[in-house]
Amino acid sequence: MNQLSTNKLSHNQIKDRQYHWRFWANVPIYPYSKRRTIRQEILPNTIWTFDQLQGIFYVVVPIRMTVIRLDQGGLLVYAPVAPTQQCIDLVQELVAEHGEVKYIILPTISGLEHKYFVGPFARKFPQATVFVAPKQWSFPVNLPLSWLGFPPQRTQVLPTDSSQTPFADEFDYAILGDIDLRLGQFEEVAFFHKRSQTLLVTDSIVSIPNRPPEIIEQDLFPLLFHARENGREQITDTPENRLKGWQRICLFAMYFRSSVLDIPSLGKIFQDAWRSPNKSAQAYWGLFPFQWQPNWQDAFAQLRQDGRLLVAPILQTLILNRAPKETLAWADKVASWNFQRVISCHFTAPVAATSTEFRRAFNFLQADSLDKLPEADLATLKKIDAFLYKPGIVPPPQPLLSSR
Repeated sequence: MNQLSTNKLSHNQIKDRQYHWRFWANVPIYPYSKRRTIRQEILPNTIWTFDQLQGIFYVVVPIRMTVIRLDQGGLLVYAPVAPTQQCIDLVQELVAEHGEVKYIILPTISGLEHKYFVGPFARKFPQATVFVAPKQWSFPVNLPLSWLGFPPQRTQVLPTDSSQTPFADEFDYAILGDIDLRLGQFEEVAFFHKRSQTLLVTDSIVSIPNRPPEIIEQDLFPLLFHARENGREQITDTPENRLKGWQRICLFAMYFRSSVLDIPSLGKIFQDAWRSPNKSAQAYWGLFPFQWQPNWQDAFAQLRQDGRLLVAPILQTLILNRAPKETLAWADKVASWNFQRVISCHFTAPVAATSTEFRRAFNFLQADSLDKLPEADLATLKKIDAFLYKPGIVPPPQPLLSSR
């Protein structure tokens, strides 16, 4: 092996170590043990986002941590991501300039993809206090937080009254939930950074970009995999395929099975796999059980609505409709804050948005609202919902409310 090859190998090995996430087997989702991080400065010397990606069956979306500089010095971290060496190095660059990480916020009780990063992240910053959303739980056995990796001496529960926190001068927050789902509970804490007029949310609100975010384009295979029309088609990198793959991934992520997605017969799936030029394990040995209708882009346009704020369909049909009154009261409280941008933990951020636009996203809980997604696209999720609530596994949906 020549010196150039040796240097290249060493460089690749260094990058692999920087991206390595050692506890990937605890929640074995794509990209497993290798997680890149992209840091973006949202407001100069004030707010930064840290994007990684995650997914199942190449349905990949961003997952995001937000870091905010405190007026008194130091940093607050909202919803940590995987603390790879690269991620921690990027945080330490901010620490060197703005002071230590003082507070780490876990703003959910049900989001496993957020929860399981907090303990390992907190161990990297032993001076930080960890604040968690109330009523944390685990499944199948409800374990103490210390057994789940949270540092017991410096983990506190967020009080109901946000004025009782050490960062109350800079942040307000509102707790949605807990919403009883019988199998567990749903809860989310929205944070409002007063000085920058920025709203931080976890899963409740998203905005879907037309093009794949930068972190998604760090790994093109999922985009190109889903860009195909059938299993016989070659996996090819073109700008058109990147765009097509991303938009179809969004439909998968939001609806599971949109009305514009057909499933071919098993015979056709295996016949196409036999003739596929993509027979690697990475490509599932040529298996591709999807067939998109010609009008699939119309469904994406209806979902995206030019990037406006949206409550994810799975929350609309399986969770928030269990507590419409409580959800709308929470949305009203959040909408009382004078924010100018929203940073969510998924899809695109930041989104320039007002409190009116935020509140509008929850109109689906009002019986006479016109701001609703197509029933045909929600059909699969509603079938799942009925499968769960009819035998009593989860509580039934509550009646929608009249407009106020």
